[in-house]
Amino acid sequence: MTESKEITKRPTDRLKEVMYQPTVQEQFRNALGDNSGTFIASLIDLYGSDGYLQQCQPSAVVMEALKAATLKLPINKSLGFAYVIPYQNNRKQPDGSWKKVYEPNFQIGYKGLIQLAMRTGHYRYINADKVLEGELKKKDKLTGEIELGEPTGDITIGYFAMMETVSGFRKVIYWTVSEIEAHAKRFSKSYDSKYTPWKTDFDAMALKTVLKALLGKYGIMSVEMANLMASDQDIDARTQAE
Repeated sequence: MTESKEITKRPTDRLKEVMYQPTVQEQFRNALGDNSGTFIASLIDLYGSDGYLQQCQPSAVVMEALKAATLKLPINKSLGFAYVIPYQNNRKQPDGSWKKVYEPNFQIGYKGLIQLAMRTGHYRYINADKVLEGELKKKDKLTGEIELGEPTGDITIGYFAMMETVSGFRKVIYWTVSEIEAHAKRFSKSYDSKYTPWKTDFDAMALKTVLKALLGKYGIMSVEMANLMASDQDIDARTQAE
């Protein structure tokens, strides 16, 4: 009877059983204080609206969400700060066979990268955006600086990221769409999966890519931010396409 009840439980009920364990509640309170309740409600909403995420183990989803909580980044998809994304991975079973299972992964969004960078107090300006056809007037090969004008169409041809530190150091990088795609195909094994955010929100992933390239090479990063960017690359490297 107990097993039958377990099978018929709604996905959100299984998640809540994990979420409302005292030790889990304490971890979220330690990370978010009085805002923990709002974050937990947003996680339940996210889980309840994503059929693929519901196929992940609830405890694994909670642990990935906790990574966002410790960084004080919301996981609401529409905000673009952080995500808990379900990927279908091949996992070896006890009997030696291989099975495709859904597993959640925390990924920071480009807005989350900007947020963490600004928290360091080292940046006066930091920005990233897409460049439309006709908008790119000049690119200085020596400095990387670009000159933008009015677009002549609505097709995206590339993406830029720029930063200026409080000490006055300034850097801009610009990548074409083809350069972004080549980088994603090489470094993100999730690129070819139909569930990857590369398919559902290419702009956001492209902006994150140029920001990571800019900050990783030229930026001033906290230990927390450096570890996050390294772990995000590891997630991409180990993720198996469907």
